[in-house]
Amino acid sequence: MPARRRKPAPGQELMMKNSGPRGARAVSAGGMKLDPATLKRLVGYVFKDYKLRFFFVFICIIVNALAGVASSLFLKELIDGNITPLLEKKAQGITIVSEDFVPLLWTIGRMALIYVAGMVCAFLQQWLMVGISQGVQKSIRDEMFEKMQKLPISYFDRNTHGDIMSRYTNDIDTLRQMLSQSIPQAFSSVITIVSVFISMCIVSLPLTGFVIISLAVMMMITGKVAGKSGKFFIAQQSSIAEVNGYIEEMINGQKVVKVFNHEQPSEEAFDELNNELYVNAREANGFANILGPINNNLGHLQYALIAVLGGTLAINNVNFLGQTLQIGGIASFLQLSRSFTMPINQIVQQFNFIIMALAGAKRIFQLIDEKPETDDGYVTLVNAKTNANGEIEETSEHTGMWAWKHPHGTGEVTYTPLKGEVTMNEVDFGYVPEKIVLHDVTLYAEPGQKVAFVGSTGAGKTTITNLINRFYDIADGKIRYDGININKIKKDDLRHSLGMVLQSTNLFTGTVMENIRYGKLDATDDEVYAAARLANADDFIRRLPKGYDTMLTENGAQLSQGQRQLIAIARAAIADPPVMILDEATSSIDTRTEEIVQKGMDGLMKGRTVFVIAHRLSTVKNSDVIMVLEQGHIIERGNHEKLIAEKGRYYKLYTGAFELD
Repeated sequence: MPARRRKPAPGQELMMKNSGPRGARAVSAGGMKLDPATLKRLVGYVFKDYKLRFFFVFICIIVNALAGVASSLFLKELIDGNITPLLEKKAQGITIVSEDFVPLLWTIGRMALIYVAGMVCAFLQQWLMVGISQGVQKSIRDEMFEKMQKLPISYFDRNTHGDIMSRYTNDIDTLRQMLSQSIPQAFSSVITIVSVFISMCIVSLPLTGFVIISLAVMMMITGKVAGKSGKFFIAQQSSIAEVNGYIEEMINGQKVVKVFNHEQPSEEAFDELNNELYVNAREANGFANILGPINNNLGHLQYALIAVLGGTLAINNVNFLGQTLQIGGIASFLQLSRSFTMPINQIVQQFNFIIMALAGAKRIFQLIDEKPETDDGYVTLVNAKTNANGEIEETSEHTGMWAWKHPHGTGEVTYTPLKGEVTMNEVDFGYVPEKIVLHDVTLYAEPGQKVAFVGSTGAGKTTITNLINRFYDIADGKIRYDGININKIKKDDLRHSLGMVLQSTNLFTGTVMENIRYGKLDATDDEVYAAARLANADDFIRRLPKGYDTMLTENGAQLSQGQRQLIAIARAAIADPPVMILDEATSSIDTRTEEIVQKGMDGLMKGRTVFVIAHRLSTVKNSDVIMVLEQGHIIERGNHEKLIAEKGRYYKLYTGAFELD
């Protein structure tokens, strides 16, 4: 679907092609067509867990539909079979006795039972469908969230958070409406149409022929109107996702919007997206909503013509293939004609809702069908101990010693101690194949070393740490962890051995203690306190209204950025990994607090391999190795004294001759 140019939001440039008139954008969403594959897949969720219930629902629909048809035929029997004979007796002067009313009472009683059966089935249908539709929604949401946890980071790079959220909310809700209302209503309408048609043929073939002809005219008119709405319903779903994504983006960047006085451009960009949604929604619902008045007026005209034609046949006592019409037959046929055209109109109306729901389902299944993060690793991280022979072996006990369990093709299993030795050898990488951002990167980090990366923004510092975590896979070269190619290590086990503190802190809804314990779910309270003290967060946490039990919401909005960062550092500390990655971990902390945190960080880094990314060169001065990156190349490497002596790029950065971007 082509996009139109809109004014860029803060922090982003949207290079979009102009696709012409606004209407063309909406129409391009596609025509009014059912997607059988999506519908079949959706129905599969129903039959998977609710096959028996769904069967009972259809039984209830059939009974309810037939009860409605029977009520129309009841008029013929009531008038022609019971009331008319009584009136004829009275006209002939015959005394009407109580026994003459018995057939009438039996007819009314039988009809009452049919009505009660229809009411009970209607109730059961609605009650069962609520459970089925909510259950299917739950299953789909569960599957979506489970799949989302398995998607690679690159998926979230390509899709806005608002668009993903729209699949969980708006698209799921359209499925609820389709399952609980549209599909049962459509099936009920089909049953009603078939049974009513048979009943009409029994009552009067001439009038049935007239109804078919008038119905063909109605369908031709309404079909053209309905055909225009379906494509706009599909476009409406995409527009809703775009609006949701933009709103989510603006909420997250509200401070930036205000700082740069970008309220007016942001509002103009939103107005454009919102107007696009308005156009698609107006066209979709406008065409859909006028179907009702059109069909109603055509139905009224048909009703009047049937009454005139039926009255003419009855007055002239016309016999057609043994059929003659009486007053009861006319009254019954008029009701049947309404029951015939109304479900057809309902099918047309529900068709649009089904189209919209299937458009949402298609977006949902696109997420579910996304290729998950691949993991071909077979080397796992296990608890280990040294036996009497000095050999490393696996144990179920928590010994504090870890080892890589490496099964070989020969059946032999070897155990390599987890030390934290990381090497990269001639690594090339690009987020997209045609644009390489790291070129021939080679580095060696010994266990317990502190390795720092400095360089301009976009030089590739964070990219290197992303590759160590295997958030992305390299294009060429080798990365080894304790001598093992990281492609052979299962990603879960690899990431369990790594701790990471990012520049952007994410805190979850929960207490402070729960947020710190996120790094180690089975940690005791004492371990949480120890991690907080190590990160120098204990003091400010205890000053909070409820201390460690203080509830955090909205990413810890009640805390300062520095306090949020301290909690994130404590969360990494409690995981106690052999390798730590600190990506601008102290960038949001003031200089005085940084000195305090740095002491805790020194304790945290002791005995661990640490990768540090920092713009403040004072924080990397004591690193064992400092690597200077520029445009994906390592241009200098060495400790602080060595690089200062070389008087190269690092020297210029440190002395202020150069400034980091």
